[in-house]
Amino acid sequence: MAQSRPKSSPLNDLCSALPSLPMRLQQVGRFVAANDYDATTRSMRDLAAEAGADPAAFTRLAKALGYSGWDELRAALTEARRPAQSSPFSGRAKGGRKGPNAEIALVSDKLEAEAAGLARISAGSVANAAKALHAARCIWIAGFRSCRSVAELLNYQLRLFRPDAVHLVGGSGPEDLDLGAFHSGDAVVVIGFAPYSRASVLSARAAHDSGATLVAIADTITAPMAEGADHLLLYEAAASPGFFPSLTGAIAIAQSLAAVTFVLGGAGAKRRLEETEGRLAALSQYVAEKG
Repeated sequence: MAQSRPKSSPLNDLCSALPSLPMRLQQVGRFVAANDYDATTRSMRDLAAEAGADPAAFTRLAKALGYSGWDELRAALTEARRPAQSSPFSGRAKGGRKGPNAEIALVSDKLEAEAAGLARISAGSVANAAKALHAARCIWIAGFRSCRSVAELLNYQLRLFRPDAVHLVGGSGPEDLDLGAFHSGDAVVVIGFAPYSRASVLSARAAHDSGATLVAIADTITAPMAEGADHLLLYEAAASPGFFPSLTGAIAIAQSLAAVTFVLGGAGAKRRLEETEGRLAALSQYVAEKG
């Protein structure tokens, strides 16, 4: 019985097709192959500007590869970057470098990848999302499993100056009770990366159904918890080496959201922060520094 041939990746298909493409499409194809993460996260217009090409060339490239258009090719590139559901973490484990400095090399590679990922985060998108948080009557933050730490960090920082208006979904009981409390005029921040938790998807759907503003902090534009988001804040989770995807970008986004929301709060936010600091000092929450 003949074995079925393994499915080729869209990048492999692209590279194989390059020699047969017109020269201009070859240039666009090489750009996509060298910037496949950007191709999954940035608009076709932005990519074209950086590549020095006509946006329509990306559509022509996709059709030359057998796709209906750029959106279908981008979806295929995104799916190819997604880890297998059956082994999302162990499947990332690869044989490391050998030699006496292998551990140092891994750390260096990881730090380099993290820095590159941070540089790709859209500052403008984060700032616009912070404006939505500032305007919201109530802010709900949903992060589960490994993303819980990011949600708790954002919750803590926002509550320093908005203690009555910020809630951690599932923080004081079953999350389904909180999902029923979403309202129009609220903002719901949902954090996730592949493989996506069911609770994060349910939180996003509840936000959409309630009419609340949905802010998704996600690893790809096709993340199920990002569907219908009013603000999509993308970070790189998959490119960093190591057995576990990176949360560095998500943490940077969370801290940036808190920082900008505080600034937008003006004198009122500063006054509430000072009140919080005074209460913490009165309760002696911190160890006194040695003079």
